[in-house]
Amino acid sequence: MWPYYPELLATPVPRYTSYPTAVEFSTKVGVAELDAAIRAAEGDVSLYVHIPFCEQICWYCGCNTSAANKRERVESYLDTLHREIALAGAKLGRKAQVRRIAFGGGSPNAIRPTDFVRLADALTIHFALENPSWSIEIDPRKLTDDWIPVLKTVGVTMASLGVQTFSPELQKAIGRVQPDAEIIKATDQLRRAGITSLNFDLMYGLPGQTLGDVEASLARSAELGADRIALFGYAHVPHIIPRQKRIDGTNLPDQAARFEMAAFGYDFLTAKGYVPIGFDHFALPSDPMAKAAQTGRLHRNFQGFTEDKAPTLIGLGATAISCFPDLIVQNEKNAGRYHMLLSQDRLSGTLGVVRSAEDRMRGAVIESLLCHGKATVPAALRSQIGAAITPFETRGLARLKGATLEITPDGLPYARTIAALFDGYRQDSIRKFSSAV
Repeated sequence: MWPYYPELLATPVPRYTSYPTAVEFSTKVGVAELDAAIRAAEGDVSLYVHIPFCEQICWYCGCNTSAANKRERVESYLDTLHREIALAGAKLGRKAQVRRIAFGGGSPNAIRPTDFVRLADALTIHFALENPSWSIEIDPRKLTDDWIPVLKTVGVTMASLGVQTFSPELQKAIGRVQPDAEIIKATDQLRRAGITSLNFDLMYGLPGQTLGDVEASLARSAELGADRIALFGYAHVPHIIPRQKRIDGTNLPDQAARFEMAAFGYDFLTAKGYVPIGFDHFALPSDPMAKAAQTGRLHRNFQGFTEDKAPTLIGLGATAISCFPDLIVQNEKNAGRYHMLLSQDRLSGTLGVVRSAEDRMRGAVIESLLCHGKATVPAALRSQIGAAITPFETRGLARLKGATLEITPDGLPYARTIAALFDGYRQDSIRKFSSAV
């Protein structure tokens, strides 16, 4: 069991899927910078395709998504997405090689399988694909049998199932009812489709959730053979995500209970043979994610932990984010304005940040701490963090020897808090983040 120091977890911190984080994005960076960055990109590139639709909207969800109950709206969005694919592909040209394509949302399987095939064909036509790996996020409630040959034909090998919890009572409490049989069926379907790396997303810290509930969901996930398990702490921020007002905020586990759930999950899954990726992700030893973690090749981007080593990620679709070594740009979030911008044959980047040399230096330290549990800290940053690291060192959670800062096994749940010491923007925006555990 990890040692619990609530005072060290009191300050909300980012998840650091980028640095600077999204709260630092501004309108000073947009389409012109995105256009130039795509034209200049070369070498390995990854693509992220955003599908902002779901069969049903879960109450906890903070994604930019809407119900796929109006076919005209879905078709209009897909037409615009095709236009963006053609436009971005022409700007990128053939000097860059796409080696990874990820479909996220929302729920990509909220569209028709034929629509998915059309998108895969468009990507093949307009980008230089170099035997890419394909991944997709899946809602098990909407996975119909006609998806299976489609996924197999396209060559999708990685999938992530939105499971969250196997408890029927907790599913009702968060607006995501999906019987055990649906998850079993989806798992079987995806294996038949050729999925070799299957992730289950699970949550702790749900209203009324007990340690027994967490254990049952973890045990069921392992029993069903999940290659990866992401165990996220639920962030209750109804002032930011209005749909969360439907969730009973008076019945949420307190911080001590959340910490115990996270610690239990870590112990349970490592005992089952899963390799820990940070403190809240886990993978079987045979999975590419585990191999990347064990060989020092793990990275972090807007999809979370990844074995993807491409320095450039191009986001396609409303609200998608593109990341380059010296630039981050987010597409227009509003679907109507996204459509309007693309109808003018222009990209839709509307927010972003230029990554300065200092940003890249700080970002490298933060990523290394989260991915590898240690980092080489430049002298300038060592002098800046000063006494801030001392509370972690005196409690045996971290060790700073020369230029190397290492997070100890006991310090794993404090990794984001320790990483935040190197965030030059954090003091101005801590109110916008969720609990560290």
